[in-house]
Amino acid sequence: MAYLAPTEFVTKMVDAGESKIFMSTRDTLIRAYMAGAILAIAAVFAVTVSVQTGVPIVGAILFPVGFCMLYLLGFDLLTGVFTLTPLALLDKRPGVTLGGVLRNWALVFVGNFGGALTVALMMAIIFTNGFTTAPDAVGLKIGTIGESRTVGYAAHGLAGMLTLFIRGVLCNWMVSTGVVGAMMSNTVSGKVIAMWMPIMLFFGMAFEHSVVNMFLFPSGLMLGGKFSIMDYMIWNEIPTVLGNLVGGVTFVGLTLYSTHVRTGAKRKANPHLRTVAAE
Repeated sequence: MAYLAPTEFVTKMVDAGESKIFMSTRDTLIRAYMAGAILAIAAVFAVTVSVQTGVPIVGAILFPVGFCMLYLLGFDLLTGVFTLTPLALLDKRPGVTLGGVLRNWALVFVGNFGGALTVALMMAIIFTNGFTTAPDAVGLKIGTIGESRTVGYAAHGLAGMLTLFIRGVLCNWMVSTGVVGAMMSNTVSGKVIAMWMPIMLFFGMAFEHSVVNMFLFPSGLMLGGKFSIMDYMIWNEIPTVLGNLVGGVTFVGLTLYSTHVRTGAKRKANPHLRTVAAE
């Protein structure tokens, strides 16, 4: 499957982060919009399968199809740019600034939210026959998810907020591993396999993904979920974004960069250093 060694794909991670920072506003928004929309459709698919089969793990196994599609098409998720763009800053790439990184994050957030919200409205129309009937079984399930993962956390106070944050950290630990997985191979099959595994883990364990939630919670509100916009923002989206940021940067981006890029640089500076084969 044309596997690339860590020193090779980590360099690709830094290159990708740099390219995203310098991408035009137009292209960044379009790619982020499409990523949010495709991931939202995948979330609908996973919930639908779970409701139809009564076996949630089946939905988790199939959900990564959307993630694979959007990354093969070159679209961007907030969770991915959280991990990649800081590496270009850390690597001191020419012209890369903190302002450029923050600009990219803001644009991708807006684009992802727009795409997810578009699909949320479309699916709400489908679930209610144009808002003329009560939501169907899948619509009711989505409304329930919104309630349990907002006011459900709020009921536990600070402990609930901590739980939410940690779920966000663990989520992007896995999701960003999937982003890196797309760079581990030069073949479509290799990329898909490497992406599929960590994405299935995050969805199967119901970790908190900021972009998936951009669909689930607005959709839940449209379908009569018993929570408010403020509940959604305070008791889900904002802590989830922060958890996703910490998880992606610390457990994926920095760990890989510090051990592979730095090691590679030292070897170039001193060719007599013993080379340790990657396990």
